Parts: sequence; C-alpha cells; structure tokens
Amino acid sequence: MDDKRFQLADDFLRRFASALRSAQLYSVGHPIIARNIDALVSGIEHVHASQPTITVGIGGNEIVVGDIPVGKVDLLGDFVKRMQRAGIERVAIEPGVAREEISDLVYTLASVETRRTDDDRAPELPTFPHIRLGRIQVDQRDEGNLADAATVRRMYDDAVSVAGIVWDSAKNEKQPDATAARSMVDGLAQAVAQNRTALMALTALKTYDNYTFTHMVNVSILTMGQARGLGVDGPLLREFGMAALMHDLGKVQTPIEVLNKPDKLTDAEFAIMKRHPVDGAEMLRRTPDIPTLAPVVAFEHHLRRDGSGYPHSVTRPNLNICTMLCSIADVYDAMRSQRKYQQAFPTERILEVLKRNDGKQFDQDLVRRFVQLIGIYPAGNMVRLNTGEIAVVVKVYAPDPYRPQVRVLFDRTGSRLDLPYDVNLWDVESDQDRPTSIVAPLDPADYAIDPLVLM
Repeated sequence: MDDKRFQLADDFLRRFASALRSAQLYSVGHPIIARNIDALVSGIEHVHASQPTITVGIGGNEIVVGDIPVGKVDLLGDFVKRMQRAGIERVAIEPGVAREEISDLVYTLASVETRRTDDDRAPELPTFPHIRLGRIQVDQRDEGNLADAATVRRMYDDAVSVAGIVWDSAKNEKQPDATAARSMVDGLAQAVAQNRTALMALTALKTYDNYTFTHMVNVSILTMGQARGLGVDGPLLREFGMAALMHDLGKVQTPIEVLNKPDKLTDAEFAIMKRHPVDGAEMLRRTPDIPTLAPVVAFEHHLRRDGSGYPHSVTRPNLNICTMLCSIADVYDAMRSQRKYQQAFPTERILEVLKRNDGKQFDQDLVRRFVQLIGIYPAGNMVRLNTGEIAVVVKVYAPDPYRPQVRVLFDRTGSRLDLPYDVNLWDVESDQDRPTSIVAPLDPADYAIDPLVLM
C-alpha cells in the first residue's frame, strides 16, 4: 500500500472525527469547532489533490477511504456510531466543496440524536451540492405499507443515493459496489410488484442535478416494470434490475468534459463516448457477485435489432430480452429528461423514435407493451384537458393509452378545486360539461404541486 496515500486518508478521517466530536461538545459557533472544521477542510484539500472524489465507507469491521482500509471501526467508535445513527454508510465529497457545506455536514451529524424520528427510523439524509450521503441498504421496514406514497418516495430517494455509491465505487475502485446495488434492487423489485404505478410516477419527477443517478434508477425501474408484464418475477426480476441499473457504468471512464458537454459532440468525442459499452462490460465481468446478465446488457444496450448501433462491427442474431427492455427504457428516460442542455420530449415523439425505421431497431411487440405500461401520458403527469381543466394522471388505461384516468385539480377558470374528482377519459360521453381528452402535458413546478401526493 502507498504509505503517503494511507497517511492522507488516515489524517483526513481523524480530522473528520475531531470536528464531529467538537461539534457535539461545544455550542454552535465555538472557536474550537471552527478550528477543527478549518483543519478538516485543509485535510480534504490535501486528499483532493491526489484523487477527484473522497469516499468514506463503513463496512463490516473496517473504515475505508477510497480503496484504502484505514482502520478498525473500534478505533473511531464514536464517529462510526454517529454515522450509523444517521443511517449513513458512505460519504462522497467532490471537488469544489465549500467550507459552509463541510460545516453544515458536521453540525448535521452532530445533532443526529435529537433528529431521531419517533418511530426510530433513521432521519432523512440531507443533501449538499458537493457531498453525497448514502445508505448501503434501502430502508425496507415499511414493506407492508408500499401503498403509501411517502414510503415509495423515500425508497426512491434512497435508491438514487445508493446509485451514487455504485457509481463512485465503479469510478474510484474500478468495481461497482455489488452489495449496495443488490440491496437497493431488492427493495425496488418488491415495490414494482406492489405499487408499480407510484414508482413509475416517481421516475418522471426527477431532480436534474443528479441526472446520472436518477437515470440509473429509472432505467432499472422501467426495465423491471416491463419484465413484470412479461411474467418475469423473483430472482430473475432482480437480475434484470441489477443489469439495467449498471448498463451505463462504462461511462465512469469517459472524460468528464465529453460526458457533460452541453453542445453536440464532435465525431472524435462521440467515438470516445461509444467506448462505454465495452468498458462497462469489461468492468462488470471482473466484478465478483455481479449477475452474468449485467455485462451482457452493458455491452449490448446500444445495439439494435437491424444491426445498427454500437459497438460497431458487432452483430447479434438475437439480442438478450433484458437488453431489449433496457434499451427501450434507456431511450425513453433519456429523451423525456429535461436537462440544462436538452429540452424534454413528449411521450408521443419518444414513441416515434422507438418505432422509426419501420420498427426494425426495436422489437415492436415490446414497444407496444411498453406503451400500455406507461401510457402516452404516464401516471403522475399533470395535463390540460379539452375543457381547460387541469388534472393529474392517476392510472394508465392499456387499451387506449391516450385516455387515462385523471384527477381534476383546477376548474376551467383556473381555480383550485376543494374536492378534486376522478374521470375515466375512455368512457365519458362527449359533451360540453365533462372532459373527454388531454390536449397538453404541463409542468407541475408551474403550479407548486407534487403530483404524487395527489394520486
């Protein structure tokens, strides 16, 4: 082991523990706390000089910084207990982190005892611009209450945090954290089985700042949702979810300036981008405890049935069924995601892409099933009706994806209804008093509404 790297990691961790301990012992703003936070910030800067992201993981009986085992848990017992009390098993600190963020993190962890919830669940993890906190295992203690939207949302949010852990471990340790991924996918697979509508709705309510991680989770959910419709269940469903979660992990080796370029890629940059299926497949093939399906899907997910796509010069008489489901989910989620440099596309246009070239690129039976699953207007979407009323989609109607069940929230004058009412657009007679169709999707942010809680 590199002694210098070990010393940096050990020094950083001890500064972290000292800052946390001082914040527990002294009142807010005490100069001793400030000095310890300054020392921690300095330690972070030293580590960042040699590696892009600092990851701290607590697993089993050891604390690991990046890929370096620093020491036994009992040597930093109070620090570890504090992290575990908060439900945190991984911390990732990215370059550009400000002192204010570090200070907020220290005070947050120091106050976790008082923030413990009444039902003894770990408190909600806070968010920071350059710090990610993650739980290795998605909280499944509310398994019997997955009908509750808040429980499903918490599971989804935790899954996005775990996706960040999987990405960071793939980037920094050259292998994704299979244990974290498996625990998360197990929870999502159960949610897909019990409350697929709410989970599908959540995939559309994304926070764009962490697109990479929400995309990983969304593709996993959408792939498992399709697989369930084909009768896939049990361990195989979870393997589909794992493979879909990791389909893009080869991008950890793509230069950040190419991966996040706001403009169209040049031919040379696109050639670099197109390496990620091979890079991902090779990484997953070398990773213990990863299903054999995962490297297959990573390698194939940009191949098409008509022989197009990439890697170039690769032909497959048949693509794996999981690959085909994952590819549909991947295209759909990428196109409907509104990013800073890309306007979101409506579902109808996405479906045109899935059906282009006379349907030779994607299996059209699977595309048809996907439309029946998500609808033209998926659950959770806010829409304007032909009467001028505003509603949220609550249930897709498979025989006619254009006419779902909706819950009307605003009348035709724009006034919020005290008592929203449901309409099945597929069976309402056409008249002037009742809505019969959707005329446009809307952005719920314009109405300060969380559609999920209204479903």
